[in-house]
Amino acid sequence: MNQHRATDVTALTAKRRIVLCDFWWTRDKDPRVPLGHASLLAALHAANVAVTPLRFAVNAGLVSPDRVAAQILQAAGGCGSSVDIAIGVYVWAEDLLQKVLPLLRRKGFAGRIILGGPQISYSPAGIEAAYPDADVFIRGYGEAALVELACSADKPHIAGVQFRGEPDRCDQAELDLRTLPSPFLTGVVPLEHQKFVRWETQRGCPFRCAFCQHREAGVQLKRRDLDHDRVLAEIDLFCRSGVDDIAVLDPIFNANPHAVAVLQRFADNAYRGKLALQCRAEMTTAAFLAATAGLNVNLEFGLQTVHDRESKAIGRANNMAKVDAALAGVRQLGLRHEVSLIFGLPEQTLASFEQSVSWCLERRVPVIKAFPLLLLRGTPLEQNRQRWALRDDGTAMAKVLASSTFDHADWLKMARLSEALSATEGCHPTSLAELRAFAGDIEPRDERWMPLAA
Repeated sequence: MNQHRATDVTALTAKRRIVLCDFWWTRDKDPRVPLGHASLLAALHAANVAVTPLRFAVNAGLVSPDRVAAQILQAAGGCGSSVDIAIGVYVWAEDLLQKVLPLLRRKGFAGRIILGGPQISYSPAGIEAAYPDADVFIRGYGEAALVELACSADKPHIAGVQFRGEPDRCDQAELDLRTLPSPFLTGVVPLEHQKFVRWETQRGCPFRCAFCQHREAGVQLKRRDLDHDRVLAEIDLFCRSGVDDIAVLDPIFNANPHAVAVLQRFADNAYRGKLALQCRAEMTTAAFLAATAGLNVNLEFGLQTVHDRESKAIGRANNMAKVDAALAGVRQLGLRHEVSLIFGLPEQTLASFEQSVSWCLERRVPVIKAFPLLLLRGTPLEQNRQRWALRDDGTAMAKVLASSTFDHADWLKMARLSEALSATEGCHPTSLAELRAFAGDIEPRDERWMPLAA
């Protein structure tokens, strides 16, 4: 059968109403509408789909599954079959979702339940067994596919979409990123009195790190960058609106061919707000650093480890000579920057993790962050965990606590060093011995390690 390409969605005619739900992990200064949720809303609005948005902050106190289900049913207008409930599925909300879905069915909801998001995109074949109360699953970026679903009362063949009971193709939704409407320019994310936003100029990542869900699950995007004119217009809007703190969610900002032009647009607007940019050190060119002149940037470098053996195990080879040179250039220009490490890696020991920390301390990195390894669904590390005897804590947010090269006691020592680094950001001790002394018996805090929602 021929597959529809999810492209010209604005030409379709909506047949169903969507209740669009987002279970998000929020921070105090976050906008009221998460970026991923907002992008879906903008696409549905552009296609004239009737949509009711609901957002549930899963970390804002005790979230009652009964209350969540009741609010969803109220938004759906009852239990009729002409309404779809679409939910983004993230690892931090997995436990809540598994309680809400059967409640919706027990309360009589007869419409379609559509699931998308990372937990779906990275699931292997057999996804419907993991969510027995759902009807439709979208793997990949969901904007265009969700619009097509809303515009069809039957079961169209859409790339990336699986209906319950049909063969699981495990393919990914197709999307031309250049056609996406902007949630900022369309007003889906209101900027009045909003000083902080999360923003994107591209999606996906050209690298294949074995621990990461930013890697593209079974697909290679032809283009990763959003429409350049849209990006420039958003920059102008941010500057006019008084937004003074922007966290760019691009997995690797300086992988964007327009990265320098993006920075130049901020400079042209005389922007003085903060720009947090996730970058790869080896891709930090002289032209890129020059473009930061006069801007208030914070360059966030994901290093993970300084050891070749560990890097190879996670598919994240580092060219340490280039990393060292890049950090030297950043220091010379006096740019704010930070380096992130991971503890709990395959092949890692307590001593090797400490050596990675020492390497950063010796280079006077002002902010060193260390995160525990998470076994995220569908990643190569999660699928090949037995190779290194990776043992996790058994939760949906599966932290690796032991392996063939370190035990749980070692992991606790690494976690305490991570806490010590967090407590001393901007003024880290100058030596590992001092950091160890500061760490003492600090109790690790799980909430500090939750990944951010888009």
